[in-house]
Amino acid sequence: MKKSYFKRKHKRSLAEIIIAATLFVICAIVTRAGILPDMAWLPLILYLAPYLVIGWRVLWKAARNILRGQVFDENFLMTIATIGALIVGEYPEAVFVMLFYRVGELFEELAVGKSRASIAALMEIRPDCAHAEREGETVTVDPAEVAVGEIISIHPGERVPLDGTVLEGITTLDTAALTGESLPREAGEGDTVISGCVNLTGMIRVRVTKSYGESTVSKILELVENAGEHKSRSEQFITRFARWYTPIVVLAAVLLAVVPPLFMGVSDPAVWSEWIYRALSFLVISCPCALVISVPLSFFGGIGGASKRGILVKGSCYLEALAACDTVVFDKTGTLTEGRFSVTAVRPAEGVTESDLLYLAACAEQYSSHPIARALTAACPDHGEAHDVEEPAGHGVRATVVGRDGRPHRVAVGNTKLMDSEGAAWVSHSDTGTTVFVAADGRFMGSITVADTVKPDSAEAIAALRSYGVKRAVMLTGDSETTASAVARELGLDEYHAALLPADKVERVEALLADPARKGKLAFVGDGINDAPVLARADIGIAMGGMGSDAAIEAADVVLMDDRMAGLPRAIAIARRTLRIVKQNIIFALGVKAVILILGALGLAGLWAAVFADVGVAVIAILNAMRAMKTRD
Repeated sequence: MKKSYFKRKHKRSLAEIIIAATLFVICAIVTRAGILPDMAWLPLILYLAPYLVIGWRVLWKAARNILRGQVFDENFLMTIATIGALIVGEYPEAVFVMLFYRVGELFEELAVGKSRASIAALMEIRPDCAHAEREGETVTVDPAEVAVGEIISIHPGERVPLDGTVLEGITTLDTAALTGESLPREAGEGDTVISGCVNLTGMIRVRVTKSYGESTVSKILELVENAGEHKSRSEQFITRFARWYTPIVVLAAVLLAVVPPLFMGVSDPAVWSEWIYRALSFLVISCPCALVISVPLSFFGGIGGASKRGILVKGSCYLEALAACDTVVFDKTGTLTEGRFSVTAVRPAEGVTESDLLYLAACAEQYSSHPIARALTAACPDHGEAHDVEEPAGHGVRATVVGRDGRPHRVAVGNTKLMDSEGAAWVSHSDTGTTVFVAADGRFMGSITVADTVKPDSAEAIAALRSYGVKRAVMLTGDSETTASAVARELGLDEYHAALLPADKVERVEALLADPARKGKLAFVGDGINDAPVLARADIGIAMGGMGSDAAIEAADVVLMDDRMAGLPRAIAIARRTLRIVKQNIIFALGVKAVILILGALGLAGLWAAVFADVGVAVIAILNAMRAMKTRD
């Protein structure tokens, strides 16, 4: 509905411009041909036709705003400038000024509409309905009416309406609207699905784990809708600038129209006409449209461009802060690393194969829900059954396992204390991660190292950050010194701090913020509940949106929806490009206006030059601002 409304609005504006331009050309031809009767008021009547066709909206807005107490805006400036031009007999210029201004307004509407569309496209992820299974029947209801724990079915081609866990079925999910990632993701029994994705291939049944208000899609829409509430310093400057600037230039124009004639010839109408004309030109030139429109539009475009890349920025102030970032602090688990344990080293004893070692460990650990046990089981999915399972507290697990040799063995999987109790002569290695020792019937079979692996793009992302001028990369983690040291060394971080509690992380960030050597902004990147206080304390809090906790996403200022570290340097690149465009527009607009204002006051620039200084500069600045919507790899 809104889309068609904007189209109709643009069509009306374009029709008014075409009609007014046609009438303007006819008036110019008729008046120059000398075929009109010699009546002084007739040209005014002729030119009033195109003037009112093209200018009635501006006149109406100016009158309405004056009644509301909002006197000094661009509509007021255009009204008094063009009416003044009509009064002093500059009819063609009055019409052309208004005509060119409306052309500029149309460009502005199209630009803003395109920028909004880049963000509004996210609104399409809002699910329309959910198919809930109730009392043996499937009923179609609003997603907000589905309770946590209910089962919903999702057919191919439908959007996932609520976050949940797959109970039955296998499918592929299109997550592009959420993460910017074009490659579909596989999902099967036990996997988590998030709302807003599109189910591509198979029907799945999902148990709902979050209410609609707490779901991923709801959180994203809330972030997007509130993004405009946080203004950058540049935008705040422009708002304050326009509030004071407009009445000052109106007063200056009045003085320009009145003071010189008082000294140059009070009784000479030609002198008054000349200086009033200069004052009118001064008013048109001084209109701050280019700044007022293009600066917010640039930030809005930058936020929209980032959203298309799976980067949600909650406001332009955070985009501006990102551009000034020179220190990045990382959480480890789930941020720099996958957040999932996997087997990284298998060291069998003499006479034992890697396959047999993994088989025995997986058999014994298959009933445990511990992350390390899950990693061992995943490493050997074709494991056999286990019986008489015992779990000595703090030691590991014992179980009776039928080995690949067909004979039962009493297998122990755990730490060195468990090996000692079994009488197994264990051997350790200096692998990074958690080492699990395996014994069978009292004989040491070998060790398996399980670790949280570094994300494949973490090192590349940190290198990219350094190329963007980030001088300091720091890791804060609750993990052990050995693990933290290995990750920091692998990624080339400047420093790391291990075995930290949430309060310790806040203290470390406070110390970094207080460092006098730091010139720019500090960003913290995290994903866990324990990261929420640090995310809130940093200059810019950046959360992982896929694996990240609700608390972390809520506290963050920027959300990377695909959980990939590559999004961080991309976000900084988009922010810096947006700031460059903003600065270009400010310098260009103020520079051109300053030159033509001086020329207008000296009588060297008339209303035609004023039109370019106002609408022309605004159009160029808007077109430049639209570049912020285009993002590059």
